[in-house]
Amino acid sequence: MDQPSGRSFMQVLCEKYSPENFPYRRGPGMGVHVPATPQGSPMKDRLNLPSVLVLNSCGITCAGDENEIAAFCAHVSELDLSDNKLEDWHEVNKIVSNVPHLEFLNLSSNPLSLSVLERRCAGSFAGVRKLVLNNSKTSWETVHTILQELPDLEELFLCLNDYETVSCSPVCCQSLKLLHITDNNLQDWTEIRKLGIMFPSLDTLILANNNLTTIEESEDSLARLFPNLRSINLHKSGLHCWEDIDKLNSFPKLEEVKLLGIPLLQSYTTEERRKLLIARLPSIIKLNGSIVADGEREDSERFFIRYYMEFPEEAVPFRYHELVTKYGKLEPLAVVDLRPQSSAKVEVHFQDKVEEMSIRLDQTVAELKKHLKTVVQLSTSNMLLFYLDQEAPFGPEEMKYSSRALHSFGIRDGDKIYVEPRMK
Repeated sequence: MDQPSGRSFMQVLCEKYSPENFPYRRGPGMGVHVPATPQGSPMKDRLNLPSVLVLNSCGITCAGDENEIAAFCAHVSELDLSDNKLEDWHEVNKIVSNVPHLEFLNLSSNPLSLSVLERRCAGSFAGVRKLVLNNSKTSWETVHTILQELPDLEELFLCLNDYETVSCSPVCCQSLKLLHITDNNLQDWTEIRKLGIMFPSLDTLILANNNLTTIEESEDSLARLFPNLRSINLHKSGLHCWEDIDKLNSFPKLEEVKLLGIPLLQSYTTEERRKLLIARLPSIIKLNGSIVADGEREDSERFFIRYYMEFPEEAVPFRYHELVTKYGKLEPLAVVDLRPQSSAKVEVHFQDKVEEMSIRLDQTVAELKKHLKTVVQLSTSNMLLFYLDQEAPFGPEEMKYSSRALHSFGIRDGDKIYVEPRMK
């Protein structure tokens, strides 16, 4: 059978990991020595192969000599073949079947949709625990074939494959814990529920950048479909109502939620988004990547009560009544103006004269002296100022630094400023 044209896996392997390009280093899997065969080998007799092989974007189209793959890759556990030109599953099978300890395989961005994966070929993937098929346009039929032959598969990546629907597998994959299926075209919840049927042990479901518009499922059904789901990512989905957020509480083990960039939250401030979400999701311990501390949860739940306390009864969510039972009805927070005072009314004392004045607190001592010059009939160079805080126990403070701003003295209404001529 003729070999496909193009660069082979073994050719690229020899080039990249030759002693000249990849110097010998100590450690597991380094410096794999292969004695020369009687027939002779076109390769060097030593390659410095690590247990993790990265051969992405190398133009690989075929496997090459299978005996040489078996000889050199017996210890390899991770293999990145992404962004190559592999379009025949038979060639992938020739590689994988000769890497007996392979646990991680990345086949992203290879045109593998052009061929059919037969079950006997898929059997060579049996030991793989993490499989990446992003942007490979892999059909669901191929996915089903893989699932039937990978009894220990734990993580599956199916991003950027243009899926609009999900096709259910004839058998459940009990081993899968993580499914990464972002950047597809899944919009209807009826498609997402199929994932729960196929993967009953799912721990993490990453659905970001799918335009899922609503979660149309009863609470009991959600609990049955995803009994072990601990983390869900719905970033940039199309969710637009709070009822969908409330339904996340139906997942019995859910602890982590990601919900950035959804239409529902666009009209809220950053603070409102986080606090309203935390208050509605009492079981989560991490929101959008940040831990929810006990203090933050209580603050959020109290915020939630005050947020909805003025709403009409028909618009108040059920969660409001739960939290009122927990904390009681709260008083609205007092509105406190924390802006610094911009001016103050003070008494200016000079000799026997007292004049009440309003002074700007953003000006400096030098500027105040200019302002007082016409009042006390002294030049600024001949003027000494003393500030007396009405509550200070230590007496007047000399205002001797011309560039110091008045607000730094803490001047308030009713305080006093004494003006004295400088002694010559």
